[in-house]
Amino acid sequence: MSPANCQTKTPLLDALRDRTNQPHAPFYAPGHKGGQGISQPLIDLFGAAVFRADLPELPELDNLFNPEGAIAEAQDLAAEAFGAESTRFLANGSTCGIIAAILATCGPGDKIILPRNIHSSAISGLILSGAIPIFVNPEYNPEWDIANSITPEATAAALAQHPDAKAVMIVYPTYHGVCGDLRAIAQITHQYNIPLLVDEAHGAHFNFHPNLPEPALLAGADLTVQSIHKTLGAMTQASMLHIKGDRIDIQKLNRALQLVQSTSPSYILLASLDAARHQIALHGKELMAQTLQLAEKARSRISQIPGLSVLEPLNTPGFAALDRTRLTVKVSDLGITGFTADEILHSQLCVTAELPMPRHLTFIISLGNTELDIDNLVRACTLLEGRRKKEEGSSATDSVTDVTDVTDVRKKEEVRKKKSERRSPMSDGRFAQSPNLPLSPSPPLSPREAFFFPAETVPADKAVDRLSAELICPYPPGIPVLMPGEIITPAAVDYLQQILAAGGKITGCSDPGLQTLKVVRQ
Repeated sequence: MSPANCQTKTPLLDALRDRTNQPHAPFYAPGHKGGQGISQPLIDLFGAAVFRADLPELPELDNLFNPEGAIAEAQDLAAEAFGAESTRFLANGSTCGIIAAILATCGPGDKIILPRNIHSSAISGLILSGAIPIFVNPEYNPEWDIANSITPEATAAALAQHPDAKAVMIVYPTYHGVCGDLRAIAQITHQYNIPLLVDEAHGAHFNFHPNLPEPALLAGADLTVQSIHKTLGAMTQASMLHIKGDRIDIQKLNRALQLVQSTSPSYILLASLDAARHQIALHGKELMAQTLQLAEKARSRISQIPGLSVLEPLNTPGFAALDRTRLTVKVSDLGITGFTADEILHSQLCVTAELPMPRHLTFIISLGNTELDIDNLVRACTLLEGRRKKEEGSSATDSVTDVTDVTDVRKKEEVRKKKSERRSPMSDGRFAQSPNLPLSPSPPLSPREAFFFPAETVPADKAVDRLSAELICPYPPGIPVLMPGEIITPAAVDYLQQILAAGGKITGCSDPGLQTLKVVRQ
């Protein structure tokens, strides 16, 4: 392991810079040859330098699948900075890390215990591995319409019923920043001498300030996957996988990563991981203190706006801690959905949320945000509340009248509702308990069996009680409502249709209008 003072180094970034600046005649991929063959509009957008750095696995740049030089050193530095014993760079996002974690711990027919609000990438891992999911439903907060974590008690019960499980996988934190009691879950899992795998995609920053939740590795995780690009300074799609302890077969993990990572990884993305590690290792506490300060300003000011509520730590099962840089604002008391609020904020007020949901909006506050960003967010939320006053006939301020076509968004929502088969209860802030997820511990068919089974298309109302052949989820957050092999329930179909009618996005369905569904052929 590198000594602490080596965190000032950027071995991969330096190697890429040096190779980029070395004149030579390129007779290797990519075809644009250092940008000489790139179209001018693309150069106008990005500049020429980025294309000179778009290089393949040249000897000086090391090889992601057999690292011995710059990549190996950069990964060692990352392991030190993030508290791991070993780290792997991911150029295919956290998705490939989650899939590889399952492939490295589970084979066909092996059981894995995981929450039902797992990301869709975990379902892909189940399909590829042939593992059998033992689902544990997370605790649900009906007031906020938010799924918390699963509890230690639920984990213990699942392991007692399935002591032959090969691994436990947890989401920590959730999309809303909610953290379960991971330390207790780790202790319970390790009693069975199996690894705890953690989807820590939204928690890459936890290790760098004491006022953030405990990082997964410190809490006892054996493997964790982090989207460095989500909360730190890497480029989109750049992630890391960290290992600690001896419960993970490293060679098997390496083979799994070769299955799911490109053989032509982007060195620009890999170098951004090296640079992001350098930045957060040297300046992390200061950067996170500034981020937390901005988040607290937003929380304090928005919580004072009538009709809006801000999610704070709750003494409820599955809610042990909250990432305070993740801001969730409930808008349903204004009589609108999160989808409508998101459209107003994005299209008219130049403020864009990370996650619109039926009752609320979630915003990521990170090291890249500024005081001006927070001011704009607070102003936009104030105008949302002013919109309600305007509709109720109250006297409107000049600032509210600036949003001249806010009511047009309401009209669009009404049109969408009329097109739906029945009026959605989301329209006035009411929404059926969600996520409407199946209560069975595992589907009748494994996700892999259902994925490869012959399928047929039927009307949505005829699909009820049939087995789904599709992986369907609102995106974001990418949590499946239906997955291959699960029984399709009326509640699941209703939930998806309500999301669509309210303006949400649905992925994975062969029929974008949800009039038909693909089911396993009987």
